[in-house]
Amino acid sequence: MADVHSKEVRSYNMSMIRGKDTKPEILVRKFLLSKGLRYRLHDKRLSGKPDIVFPRYNTAVFIHGCFWHGHKDCKYYVIPKTRTEWWQNKIDLNKANDDKAVFKLISDGWNVIIVWECELKSNTLDETLNSLYHKIVH
Repeated sequence: MADVHSKEVRSYNMSMIRGKDTKPEILVRKFLLSKGLRYRLHDKRLSGKPDIVFPRYNTAVFIHGCFWHGHKDCKYYVIPKTRTEWWQNKIDLNKANDDKAVFKLISDGWNVIIVWECELKSNTLDETLNSLYHKIVH
């Protein structure tokens, strides 16, 4: 099956996908800041460079996109029909790297919380954010 976009359009679309400061990440950061929590962003000293780090609570938060991190049984995780094998390998590698980073952080004594992009949709947003806040401070 051929791609529906030209190479230039596909390249532009992919270049617009960011790894930092994504909308879900900013949404979570604004909420936590409004609750009075202070944090660090993308701390390079920690395994996996967590999106948000709370040194005071010894907690690292990863905000994962359902597609890029292969969220199992999620409607937003659909492997593309073109270059399927390449995409599957890429996402499997992302998942393996995620597992290594989480394992290393936990063995170093950190609490690790993963928030999925689908949990930040309007129907579950409040519940997810409040649950996250309580996991951090308790």
